[in-house]
Amino acid sequence: MTRALLLVDIQLDYFPGGAFPLVEPEAAARAARRVVDAFRASGEHIVHVFHVSTEDDATFFRPDTPGLAFYPLVEPLAGETVLEKHAPNSFIGTGLAEHLADAGVDEVVLVGMMSSMCIDSTARAAAEAGYDVTVVADACSAPDLTFGETVVPGATVHAAFMAALGSAFATVLTAERVPDGEPRTAAAPSGTLDL
Repeated sequence: MTRALLLVDIQLDYFPGGAFPLVEPEAAARAARRVVDAFRASGEHIVHVFHVSTEDDATFFRPDTPGLAFYPLVEPLAGETVLEKHAPNSFIGTGLAEHLADAGVDEVVLVGMMSSMCIDSTARAAAEAGYDVTVVADACSAPDLTFGETVVPGATVHAAFMAALGSAFATVLTAERVPDGEPRTAAAPSGTLDL
């Protein structure tokens, strides 16, 4: 299998001091960096996707703001693909599918933010398009959310989305369980949760 690492929306607005900080994004970025280092060492495909909000009432990722920048720990290197998106699904309007097809990719490994939005949307779209999908759970982060009068802590939001993805759409691993340095020769069965 030929795999690609997709780093989704690891941008400053999601970190302390940003416009929409998530729960423990620094820990997620450190785990993402571990996966990035493995892909760089093996020369595998790396794609950085970043979000720019186009809605007039957007409160984060607004055009021409510092929060759009990549978090320094996982900034793209020269030669790595960078794609701009405007929707939660990283395949919409970005050329991502064409890029992966040109590279012969049949497996995608996802890290990034938010677990409950763009990671979920991108993972499901990738699975439905026929890719073998791995989500690196500790390299993703979520916000606290509310549902009616209930406040749902970010860690619970994250766990719920990882469990849902792992039940049908992806193999869910921690960074230390992602195979190092070479494409997998045999994929884990879809829908497994292997933390």
